[in-house]
Amino acid sequence: MNDEQLFLLINKAKEKDQKAQTKLINVFWVDVFSFVMKKVGDENDADEITVNVFSKVLSKLDLFDPHFQFKTWILTIAQNTIIDFWRKKSRENQDPTENLDEVKNQYAKSPEELMISNEEQKKIIKTIESLDANYQDIIKLRFFEEKSIKEIAEELGISVANTKVRVMRAKKVLAELLKNNEFDDN
Repeated sequence: MNDEQLFLLINKAKEKDQKAQTKLINVFWVDVFSFVMKKVGDENDADEITVNVFSKVLSKLDLFDPHFQFKTWILTIAQNTIIDFWRKKSRENQDPTENLDEVKNQYAKSPEELMISNEEQKKIIKTIESLDANYQDIIKLRFFEEKSIKEIAEELGISVANTKVRVMRAKKVLAELLKNNEFDDN
């Protein structure tokens, strides 16, 4: 793909053209995944990070400066996402007794707190049910049944790349709906 074709594809993707976005992801997927895989060494982590990278890329396309190489821009986002991943990992590996009081408090919830927690769960489920049927299926398979991207692709009869894009979009739509509904009903 030459620079002019890439520039046209990026502009279409900026305009929320889903085919252009999918093509853009497909063009750079292997480069980004390989880059991430070298840094993290685990295929599942690399897969999740790569999905996050493309989610960020699509949401920040307006910030791309055409005077720079697009691949370099994407790999910079990938590098920053990997840094975030390692920071999160190091926090998870801290002394487990360090936050013991927080854990104790979590299990010592009052009936009111438990009721609020149940209400929040009901709101999340209601929000998921308001999604398009395809997004509902993706969310259910990925987060409730905890299936891998490959398993979901096989079950739905679609490509792994398409599955990754659908998971990313479903997460984005759900997050936006939850964010918008956060202040409703109060």
